[in-house]
Order: sequence, then C-alpha cells, then structure tokens
Amino acid sequence: MASYNVFETISNQYFDLTNSERKVADYVLGHRMDAQYMSISDLAQECAVADATISRFCRRLGLSGYNAFKLELAKASMTTGENSGVQDLTGREDSCEQLFGKALEENISALEQSARLLDPLQVRLAADLLERAERVVCMGQGGSMVIAAEAWTMFSTITPKFIYVPDSHLQIETAALMGPGDVILFFSYSGSTRDLQDVLEVARQQKAKVILVTRFPRSPGGQMADVVLQCGANESPLQTGSAMARISQMFILDVLYRQVTERSPGQYEKSRERIAEAVARKHL
Repeated sequence: MASYNVFETISNQYFDLTNSERKVADYVLGHRMDAQYMSISDLAQECAVADATISRFCRRLGLSGYNAFKLELAKASMTTGENSGVQDLTGREDSCEQLFGKALEENISALEQSARLLDPLQVRLAADLLERAERVVCMGQGGSMVIAAEAWTMFSTITPKFIYVPDSHLQIETAALMGPGDVILFFSYSGSTRDLQDVLEVARQQKAKVILVTRFPRSPGGQMADVVLQCGANESPLQTGSAMARISQMFILDVLYRQVTERSPGQYEKSRERIAEAVARKHL
C-alpha cells in the first residue's frame, strides 16, 4: 500500500476543490514549511477564508481534522528532506559540541522571538488582573502544565493567593466555583485543546478573568481570554512538548512575575524575606 503524501494528495485533488478550498491549497503548496506551524485561525486568515473551510479542506484530503493535516505536513516535509526550520538535535554525526551549539542557537532564537511578540500593554493588563485578584488559579495541560506549576511556585513566594490545579476534571470544577474577583492563569502553546475550551467556557459563565499564555492569539482559547500573552518558538507537530516552547513560556512568566513584583517592591520583599527565613530551617 502506497504511503500517504499530503502534497501529492492536494495536487491530485486540486481541480475537485471549491474556489475557497483552492485558496487553501495554493497557500499550503506555496508555503510548505510555514503552514505546519500555523493555527487553523492563522491559516484561515492568510487564505482569506473561514475556519470551517480549512476543516472541510482537511476532510476532503481524507484526514480527520486540522491537527491530522499538520502532522501530515510535517511528515511529508521530513520525507522530502526539507528543512523544517527547527534543527534536528538527534543527528548522529554531530559532536557534543555541535549539539550544544544547535541547542543554544535555537533556544536563544525562541527567547528573541518571544521578546518581539510580547505586547507590553498586554503584560501590564495581565499584571493589573493578578494584582487585584482575590485568587489566581494556575492551569495547563501536557507540557504546559509544568509551566503552570512553575508559575504557582514563583508567585507563592510573594503571596498566598496563587493555587495550582493540574487535573482537567478538577480544573473545570474549580472554574465552576470561581467568581468575578478570581483569575485563571492558563498556559497552552496551541490555545486550542478541548480541555482548555471547556474550562474557559465555564470560567466566562462565572465572570472570572482569564490570562492565556499561548503561541496563537487567534486560537479558540485566545478569543475567549481577557488577556493574551504571546510566546515565540515554532513547534512542529512532530515536536510536541519541545524544550523551546517551554523556555518561551518561562520567559513570559518571568516577565509577568517581574512586572507584578515591581508594583509594590517593599511589600513583596518582606514576603520573600519571611519565606527565606522559614526555608532556612530546611538547610543543614
């Protein structure tokens, strides 16, 4: 049985596509590397079509949906030997020194991209929400859950109002009991997971505020959030949970933490001193 190649399939079915679907096909064929890193909303905007057109285009190719389409784009690019824009850190011919250099270059690039994409106004709005909140719940799923835990760890050194909820069932239960004075700090690289949408829908019903850290501001989650902080780092479907994506989210978290603590340096410094004195008991 012949292996599936998404580019060949697009070319073979091109003249059976509608005019709107051909716009998508033309863009994908002309931007083979870029398309695999885009959210469905980003691709729809570039093609000047609706999100539903993208979904219909994917099904026309015999795929279950947009995520399956992106995965096939990544696989086809690897098969043809095209550079995905992200270095392969597992090259057997590379020396340790070369691997170190590649990792350093890519991580620096992710940080620089995050710095360019981050909107200072959104950072200030997020800091305002965190400062005024009665309670802040840190959430995430998959690799982003680790960053949510780090956010809770960092902010817990200056205030007790931050909590961490890792389980998806407990997340939606927590959202159901939130109110206008509460804030959700959610980390999601894609901004388009089903669990994220479920939680944010419930939170909006309770009038809680939502700060979302994501790569894709126009994602479903981005459209539901009150404040969106955009991180950098392009992550291929074959690189889910990459270190670069986490590093870019950590950068956003660090910026947000600094923005909050600089609002009342004296107050937060006292909190850190009390924490340091208490933790000193743990050291020999």
